[in-house]
Amino acid sequence: LQLQHSGHYRCGGWVSLGPSPSWEMSAPVTMTVTMHGVPPSGVSLLAQPPGGQVALGDPLVLSCTVAMGTGPLSFSWHRGGSGAPLGTGPRLELRHVGDKDSGHYHCRVSDGDSVAESVPLNVTVL
Repeated sequence: LQLQHSGHYRCGGWVSLGPSPSWEMSAPVTMTVTMHGVPPSGVSLLAQPPGGQVALGDPLVLSCTVAMGTGPLSFSWHRGGSGAPLGTGPRLELRHVGDKDSGHYHCRVSDGDSVAESVPLNVTVL
């Protein structure tokens, strides 16, 4: 089905209850086609510098990509088991990494109904 298939439908047919058949129509019914979203999946992280090893004081940029999913999608960034997000959006930029920035980072993507997470990336501050 496509969205344009929404509308009013009736069916009709020949009814032969007596000596002469007659064409009869049903009462109209309304059919509404709605678009269901594709849940997010295939969430992955890219790091710059690659591999998540970054020198103390240098910048680190993490990008979250989604292989499948219809929007609107929301992104949140997490380190370790922390519940509070470090940021939102498909990119997380740490301009000057410090010792406390080491850890396992992951991206969480939601379409409002379902959530998918990336495999954690181990960030090491050298």
